[in-house]
Amino acid sequence: MIFRIISYILMIEIVLMFPALLISIAEHESAAIHGYLWSFLIMAIVAALMFVLTRNARKGFNSRDGFVTTGLTWLIMSALGCLPFFISGEVPNYVDCLFEMVSGFTTTGSSILTNVEALDKGLLWWRSFSHWVGGMGILVFMLAIVPLGGRNQGFTMHILRAESPGPSVGKVVPRMRKTASILYGIYIGLTIADILFLRAGGMNWFESCCHAFGTAGTGGFGVKNDSYMSYSPYEQYVTTIFMLLFSVNFSIYFMILTKHFKEAFFDEEFKAFWGIVAACIIVLTINVRNLYPTLEEAFRHSAFTTATILSTTGYATTDFNKWSAFAKALILLMMCLGACAGSTGGGIKTIRTVLLCKILRRNLHKNLHPEEVAVVEVNGRRVDEQIIRNTEAYLIAYRVIVIAAFLLVSLDGFDVETNLSAVLATFNNIGPGLGAVGPTGNFAAYSNFAKLVLTFCMLAGRLEIYPIIIFFSRKTWKKGR
Repeated sequence: MIFRIISYILMIEIVLMFPALLISIAEHESAAIHGYLWSFLIMAIVAALMFVLTRNARKGFNSRDGFVTTGLTWLIMSALGCLPFFISGEVPNYVDCLFEMVSGFTTTGSSILTNVEALDKGLLWWRSFSHWVGGMGILVFMLAIVPLGGRNQGFTMHILRAESPGPSVGKVVPRMRKTASILYGIYIGLTIADILFLRAGGMNWFESCCHAFGTAGTGGFGVKNDSYMSYSPYEQYVTTIFMLLFSVNFSIYFMILTKHFKEAFFDEEFKAFWGIVAACIIVLTINVRNLYPTLEEAFRHSAFTTATILSTTGYATTDFNKWSAFAKALILLMMCLGACAGSTGGGIKTIRTVLLCKILRRNLHKNLHPEEVAVVEVNGRRVDEQIIRNTEAYLIAYRVIVIAAFLLVSLDGFDVETNLSAVLATFNNIGPGLGAVGPTGNFAAYSNFAKLVLTFCMLAGRLEIYPIIIFFSRKTWKKGR
């Protein structure tokens, strides 16, 4: 059944790549056309074989199957989705192609391209659109449009829990497929609004769409070598606002649409996120004020940088590599904090930060009053102890992976700032880091081994660690497990 689902995914991926082929045809890009046509053929053969060989697939589905499906889907999607770059010859190294595609689907935005503007438009479109596809999750998209079987067969909840970001997944409405449809409806609506606002500022349709895809998925692939630096203040402000809007838990928008305003605006994660945003903008503006001629410019760059890092988008309006040590330290902290659960953003998530603060307060209280029973509450509801244990386990795994990846990447010999920020930028799905991988740099100089380590970090970060670890675990593949 896992491979049956993946065959559906590959067919959907071919359809999603088709507009990029049309753009390449319109632009007379022969190399890209060649790449897309051969890629379609390979993907269609693989999908057809999977579909035929799994025609008698059983309908049962458990939690382990959900995690394996998610991990394997993202790996196969990336391995085949990068073929147009490789077959066209635009990116001759397959590891580089894989890195770029995983960066796209995981909405990371880290790149190995040294000259973005030299890439064919059709490939630029697919590169940016991969952010939009990966933002809400391709499996969530499939749940919204493809019926996977009858009731109570376990597909939807297990898949949604495995792919959706955050410590827990709740239902917007009782039916999970309807929930997926509602979330995607909100996602599409915000994306269209972003495109129209950018177009109103004078940006052409191609760039408006590409940047909106990157903003919606909080990815950050641009179509210019300087990212957002050469765009107007209006376009920078529009993108700042939309990066923050896509960082909010999408269930908040559903509450607003259904007129549950009190629940939406008094949500603890929602309030904490906007409090962090405001504090970071103010502190950065004060800290970098002397680097810019006007207060407005300092505020604009500070607001954009705060939004792009906290939302884990990765666009840049300025080279924050040149900022003070304090400002760069704050940027590294924001990389870890990330956006809200249930959004398209990455990082640890604001709700986990809120939970950790409450857990710390409870533990301090229990040390002072060991006889009292203390519980952790969020939005007036008791948090299940299993969620607390899962949050603590997630942070342990987070630290272990960051440390291990940092040591492995350091074998390449770059400085500590570059290596640490490269790991944090990829694992938290940010995009640019500091040092050699800063806003004006890229990841091209790393070895193939280091790129594969960072590719693993991107996948583990986007899928919140567990699906990838479970997929690579020996116990997962043992019978009876």
